[in-house]
Amino acid sequence: MGVWQIILGIVLILFSVAIIVVVLLQEGHQAGLGAITGGADTFLAKNQARTVDAFLARWTKVIAVGFFILVIGLNALVFFAP
Repeated sequence: MGVWQIILGIVLILFSVAIIVVVLLQEGHQAGLGAITGGADTFLAKNQARTVDAFLARWTKVIAVGFFILVIGLNALVFFAP
């Protein structure tokens, strides 16, 4: 196992943990759940949640693309290694 394979493997593990954390931080899209539990959301709180959710959704896409590029790169490195 080469040095590049080990480095890419460690980076792949970091990307895996990062995507799990970012996905778990996102809120669910369950409309009307606050009305059932009695919680009233203010207009400002709703907009704050949307900006945080948009930020997390954007980073989920970025990390997922990086993850797939790393997987393809690591497999190509293993396949084409002498």
